[in-house]
Amino acid sequence: MRNLTLLTDFYELTMMYGYMKCGQKDKEAVFDLFFRGREELSYAVAAGLEQAIDYIKNISFSEDDIAYLRGLNCFDEEFLSELRKFKFTGDIYAVKEGTIIFPYEPILIVKAPIFQAQFVETALLTLINHQTLIATKASKIANNTKAAVLEFGLRRAQGPDAGIYGARAAIIGGCAATSNVIAGKMFDIKVSGTHAHSWVMSFEDEITAFRKYAELYPDNCLLLVDTYNTLKSGVPNAIKVFDELRAKGHEPVGIRIDSGDLAYLSNQARKMLDEAGYPNAKICASGDIDENVLIALNSQNAKIDTYGIGTKLITSFSNPSLGGVYKLAAIEKDGVLVPKIKISNTIEKVTNPGLKKVVRFYDKKTKMAIADLMLLIDEPNPDGSPYMIFDPENPWKKMTIENYYVEELLVKVFDRGEQVYFSPEIKEIAAYHKRSSASFWEQYKRVTLPEIFKVDLSEKLYETKQKLLAENKG
Repeated sequence: MRNLTLLTDFYELTMMYGYMKCGQKDKEAVFDLFFRGREELSYAVAAGLEQAIDYIKNISFSEDDIAYLRGLNCFDEEFLSELRKFKFTGDIYAVKEGTIIFPYEPILIVKAPIFQAQFVETALLTLINHQTLIATKASKIANNTKAAVLEFGLRRAQGPDAGIYGARAAIIGGCAATSNVIAGKMFDIKVSGTHAHSWVMSFEDEITAFRKYAELYPDNCLLLVDTYNTLKSGVPNAIKVFDELRAKGHEPVGIRIDSGDLAYLSNQARKMLDEAGYPNAKICASGDIDENVLIALNSQNAKIDTYGIGTKLITSFSNPSLGGVYKLAAIEKDGVLVPKIKISNTIEKVTNPGLKKVVRFYDKKTKMAIADLMLLIDEPNPDGSPYMIFDPENPWKKMTIENYYVEELLVKVFDRGEQVYFSPEIKEIAAYHKRSSASFWEQYKRVTLPEIFKVDLSEKLYETKQKLLAENKG
């Protein structure tokens, strides 16, 4: 990974300078990275941790960086000297990539001297925000079809990095392959693709283009059939070429439709292929598709085996920002971490104080998730005996959980600056996400008016929050 040390907002540096000049740079602080909820983001899929780890490990101010900062005429040589020897020495906790997470739960926690913890804010947010957003979109798309989903978005991504890391995130969220060759190489992802309309248009006629392609790829022949007329020209010509392939001992893969009424065209194409003796030929559809289009196509019984999805996946078209934030949750005073809270007239912007952990309750019988609980780090986890949870905004709403087991969601990634957790291969992450997603009932994942999954506070954390709110009243 290239050096991203200066991938930061300028105010991180000005605050660091201030901490140093005020004699506070070594004070230990705790920051939470989380996202705030809204209907289109009732849940998210954690992603980007591997790149966040690489970033933390490789922070190093070069002499060129130092010279640039000196030229801004905002910092003295003492500060620049501190930057020269910067090394992250704190702790980081994070949820594993592929985990289903909910609003206000920490995706990542940094516990370190405030000089360090403040500096890493911007880079961690951009690395986690982007991939989590795309993994979430991919998960919603994959969850609304039984067909395979391929990520086809590189040319529509908002820059090369968005295309590369968006492809990685899409695989985590449930895509089976990508068209992105560099992402395929970097992350050992399966790559997929056939030909474009330009291939067909470059020959004197459609069937010649199909025949030439079949000659080149006799065992991987998937033909794009909508350049001229899908049902009158494209599919009939594809069938002729498939017959020629079969006569030579090869079987075609199928066809791709990139435009038009995908439900109608796929149903008609399926009949034509079946009648011609190709019931195993796949139908791939591409175009401006997202989870809402998939729901509509499902309702019309579209005969589509594979979707290639580009723009609306790689840009998270309907929801272009995760909105992740990084907030101070505790700071050292007289050698003790003191919980801190951000006050706001907007209840969603009031933070949860202290160094925390998150546990997830599962039903012992069904293995399905019941609720999540945020606790202070020193609290014991629920031990299997009946446990009462309550809505922190409406504490009279209570529920007793029985016959459960719990899973702690956050793992320690860095311990006093040393990496202690190592990301698995992306195939393992994708498989883990599939298991994580399967442990939630569909009502929590539906696109329209999803049921809100319970994320509650322990009694001790709730009381700590109320105490801080009372102290800051007015």
